[in-house]
Amino acid sequence: MTALVIGLGNPGDDYAATRHNVGQMVLEELATRGGGALSIHKKTRTRAATVRLAAQPVVLGAPMSFMNVSGGPVSSLAKYHSVDPAAVIVIHDELDIPFGDVRLKRGGGSGGHNGLKDVTKALGTPDYVRVRVGIGRPPGRMEPAAFVLKPFGSTERAELPFLIDTAADAVEAVLADGLESAQQRFHTRS
Repeated sequence: MTALVIGLGNPGDDYAATRHNVGQMVLEELATRGGGALSIHKKTRTRAATVRLAAQPVVLGAPMSFMNVSGGPVSSLAKYHSVDPAAVIVIHDELDIPFGDVRLKRGGGSGGHNGLKDVTKALGTPDYVRVRVGIGRPPGRMEPAAFVLKPFGSTERAELPFLIDTAADAVEAVLADGLESAQQRFHTRS
């Protein structure tokens, strides 16, 4: 069965380097590893590529819509490639995980993440794998909505390539060995 790996984020250069777009940063790394490049797929309103990762064909997709309405493009891409929601992996930023950590899970709530909420609604189930990329909590009294739309700080930017690599490794581990094995490997790192 083909897997569908989605990187959540917002479209456009204004958002490219923000915390909310870390899912798409990881997706770009996976495209590079798979020897592909994301290109516009008009029928599904995504940028997509089919590559080989973990010795299997994998569809990579980035919605071209804003984060909060990314469910439609995700669902369209899944239907276009006949991918069951259980074979969908969504990479996204996570406020409740310290910067630099990656956590994996299947199902659950959205935790206030509107992108996940919309994907769950569009797929008709929360039963997909989430690769949760830790961005940490906002400092002081900064609103979370403002924090996720800001670029990474200078210290974080120095560590960001390692975080992107780790998250991409986690996706490949899920594809190669399954969720439980990948959880054991990546949840014991920190």
